[in-house]
Amino acid sequence: MGIRIYIGNLPKGFNIKEFDNILKSSVEGIRFKPVFDKETKECRGFGFATANNENNANLIIEKLNGFEFQGNKLRVERSEKKDSSANKRNFSGSNKNNKRKNIKKIVHSDAPNMQSPDPRWAGELSKLKDLLANQKTPA
Repeated sequence: MGIRIYIGNLPKGFNIKEFDNILKSSVEGIRFKPVFDKETKECRGFGFATANNENNANLIIEKLNGFEFQGNKLRVERSEKKDSSANKRNFSGSNKNNKRKNIKKIVHSDAPNMQSPDPRWAGELSKLKDLLANQKTPA
C-alpha cells in the first residue's frame, strides 16, 4: 500500500509533466496527481503524491518541503487519512475528542408551530398586538 503525501502551494498554470519529472528525479516509485477545479479545469494549487514505501515518502518530504518551484516554496507533508466519521457532526457529546460545545440550536422551519410564535417575528408580533389593541372600531 502506498503512502500518500500532500504537496501544496503549487503555482497556477504550472507544467504537470515538468513537476512530475522533478519528483521522479528525486525519488523512484512516486506518482503525482494534482487536484483540479471542476469549472476552470485548472490545478487548485495542490495535489497528492503516492510513494511506494516509507523511505521514499520520507525522502521526498525532506527534499521538496520548502523547495522553490516556479517562484513558490512548496509545502510537502504526509497526508492525513480522510475519516468519513470526522466529517459528520456529532453533537451528542459521546465523542470524547469532540472539541465543539454541545449546544442546543434553534432550527427555524416554515412549518407552523402551534405551541409558540416563530422567534424571528417576535418583535413584529408585539408591535402588531399593540396596534390592534389601540385600534378603535368604527361605530
